[in-house]
Amino acid sequence: MTFNSGSEALEASSANGKGVISLVPNSTDHSDADDPVQSVRQLLEAHRNDKQLVLLQDFPDPDALSAAWAYKLIAANYKIECDIVYAGTLSHQENIALVRLTGLPARRWLNAADASHVADYQGLVLIDNQGTTSQLYEQLRGAGLPLTLVIDHHAPQSKLDAEYVDLRPHIRATATILTQYLQQGLLDLDRNNSKHTKCATALMHGLRADTNQLMHAGASDFMAAAYLSQFYDGQLLSAVLQASRSKRVMDVIERSLRNRKVQNNVSIAGVGYLRYDDRDAIPQAADFLVTEDNVHTAVVYGIVHDEDEEREVVIGSLRTSKITLDPDEFIKEAFGQDSEGRFFGGGRSMAGGFEIPVGFLSGFYENSEYNRLKWDVFDIQIKQKLWRLVDPEEGIINTD
Repeated sequence: MTFNSGSEALEASSANGKGVISLVPNSTDHSDADDPVQSVRQLLEAHRNDKQLVLLQDFPDPDALSAAWAYKLIAANYKIECDIVYAGTLSHQENIALVRLTGLPARRWLNAADASHVADYQGLVLIDNQGTTSQLYEQLRGAGLPLTLVIDHHAPQSKLDAEYVDLRPHIRATATILTQYLQQGLLDLDRNNSKHTKCATALMHGLRADTNQLMHAGASDFMAAAYLSQFYDGQLLSAVLQASRSKRVMDVIERSLRNRKVQNNVSIAGVGYLRYDDRDAIPQAADFLVTEDNVHTAVVYGIVHDEDEEREVVIGSLRTSKITLDPDEFIKEAFGQDSEGRFFGGGRSMAGGFEIPVGFLSGFYENSEYNRLKWDVFDIQIKQKLWRLVDPEEGIINTD
């Protein structure tokens, strides 16, 4: 493994003796040996003519979708065929519009139909995640699919034995990293190529979404946006952004308003049970609650039920305007790790999320009293874990 930190590079062997992780410092001054783009170029050349599976988080956002599409176009230059998949669903209206209006080639992985085709792929690529937010990751690795590449802008979540990992926590969007790949010659965008124009539009949307419309952007993000401005379609992006909220999303926002509890400028709301397809209503509700006067941080959570697989998970989102609160640290401290050392959640600048399996208690029953009791237990437990960090008398993290 190679960790780049400032001007120093610390070398150590990985678990399988071949992994390389590049934790790229906040600098553009790299030698060729430390250049992640050159390393990715060499990796792609080594896997020429392969077929790769590009895995996104269960509920992919515009950053993940656009970055994966850019990687697919780059890989095609090396005769590498890529399929972009996710295990969950697209439920946010802008994500649905992005895929439909651009023809973005991502699809839901269907276990029964797709599992038998794992042997068709020679490598697994993780983009905008590190395997901890996909229920497919362990299944695919267990089937013998080697981890070829990881590209992400989040803080380290787990140990990775990939051939190469381009991990840049100082970058605000994975779309920015992929745009840098384009800028540095891994793919020459052509304004006359409609697929390139649509991908550039998707990247601009992903970059804006993960930087709060560039308000939290860094220098690298602004430079990436300036580059994309030469190729993206403004009318197409406007159409994506104007996608309307569904009635179910509005109902969840209303529920979060009704159930919210505010203490020390932090608003916490449980919204009960949600359908799997409505999962993205949770971050939209958090986005709304954080706009309330005298509230700097909002956390919204609910139990999401997957009727197809009888699976339930507690899913939550955090939004904050408090620059001294680190969402990644806050969520990891609040909810900890599972038995295998993987954190239940994490974050980036001004936002974070968590996903906790309900496990043995999964299942929606006809007995409404049982369902209410189950919700009450999870609601109280989550509130307790969050309030102990918010209450200054018992606080573990000082957010002042």
